[in-house]
Amino acid sequence: MTATKPDFVYVLFIKTTTEQLWNALLDPEMTKQFWGRHRNVSDWKVGSSWEHQDYDNSSTIDIVGEVIENEPNKKLVLTWATPDDEKANKNQSQVTFELTPFFDSVQLTVTHRYLPEEVYQGIALGWAGVLSSLKSLLETGKPLESTTKRWEKK
Repeated sequence: MTATKPDFVYVLFIKTTTEQLWNALLDPEMTKQFWGRHRNVSDWKVGSSWEHQDYDNSSTIDIVGEVIENEPNKKLVLTWATPDDEKANKNQSQVTFELTPFFDSVQLTVTHRYLPEEVYQGIALGWAGVLSSLKSLLETGKPLESTTKRWEKK
């Protein structure tokens, strides 16, 4: 895997516990609340596959990958690709979630590596929305409306 753009790194602080944040990242019922009408599904064991499924139609899978590392409440590393790219063994990237306690909150650092140049901008905007909605969900009990609506494709 070779990066054609710099790594995308996003750092935010969420007033929650590492356990609550970890659960929000792995529980499909939680992910569907903040991840743009998708849920992330896996048993989350190292070597297992994971899927980013449309929660209205679980046979629609937009992103797939493998769990590379799982250190509960601390670090999760996943490969990331479209199903077609995974089959062709191309354009696979890697996402790392790192959770660090910080006073009464948790510092969440998301690093997305090995990004193809053509998807960098979309990934950057996507992560900003998803992570902002995650923060809102954990701090207020409600995700951002923009990540719960079904947008019509034009």
